[in-house]
Order: sequence, then structure tokens, then C-alpha cells
Amino acid sequence: MPPVEKSNVPWQSVWVPAPFNVDVELAVLDRDGEHTLVFPCRRIVGGWVNAATKKRLDLRPTHWRQWTH
Repeated sequence: MPPVEKSNVPWQSVWVPAPFNVDVELAVLDRDGEHTLVFPCRRIVGGWVNAATKKRLDLRPTHWRQWTH
């Protein structure tokens, strides 16, 4: 189940591919549980980058939605 947030933008499962060249919010599951990243991300071929820094991210998101912050 995606994290509960104040935003009304619906979460999409990673089974629904995120668009390229669009800032998105990612939900990830790690040893501390499920949480959202605090920065916008972008999908690239083979993975994800921080939208601001363009640094490649080593993660496997569970859900995504359009960035609205």
C-alpha cells in the first residue's frame, strides 16, 4: 500500500511505467519501512536520477506519482 500523503495526486504502482523527463515522487521500501523521497526524481533508461542533481539513484521504488511540491 502506498504511503498516505496530503497530496491528492494518485500513486501509481511501478508496474505502470513512470514517464521519462517528468519530475516524480518515489515511494521506496527499505529496512525502516516504506517512505517517500524528499526530492523529485526522474526516470532514465535503466533506473532513476535525482531531478535536481542528475545523480543516479540506487533504489527500487514501490510506487510513483507526479511531483507536486
